[in-house]
Amino acid sequence: MSVWPTDPLPCRVTVCRDCCCGSPKVTGIDHAAQIARLGEEAPVRVSECLDVCDQANVIVVQPSAAGRAAGGRPVWLGLVNDPDATEDIVAWVRAGGPGVAPLPDILDLYAFSPRGSASAEPPAGGR
Repeated sequence: MSVWPTDPLPCRVTVCRDCCCGSPKVTGIDHAAQIARLGEEAPVRVSECLDVCDQANVIVVQPSAAGRAAGGRPVWLGLVNDPDATEDIVAWVRAGGPGVAPLPDILDLYAFSPRGSASAEPPAGGR
C-alpha cells in the first residue's frame, strides 16, 4: 500500500456507486477492488449517482492543494470499466494528478465534461 503524499490536501478521488456505476449493469470489473486500489493512492469518497449514467463507471479526480494552486480542476473520467484503466488513474494520481502532472494520453480517452461545466465539482454529499 502506498503512502499518501505529504501535501496537506492530496488528490482526492470520487467514485460513483449507485444506480448504474458499480452495479451489475456494468460487467467485467470488480467494483470493490477498484475502490480499494484507488484508495491505496488517495482518499476515496463513494458518491451516490453523479447523474452521468451513460458514462458508467464514473471516477472524478480532484486536484491536491498544490494542484489547485497551479490551476488544476477536477477531471471526470467515464467508462472506467477495466483494471488497466484503474491502474492508469492510480499512476496519474501518484504522479500528482490535476494541475501537477499532465493528463496521460490514455486517460484523455476517458475524460469528459459533465453536464453544465467542464470543471464541475462532484456533489459534496456521499456515502
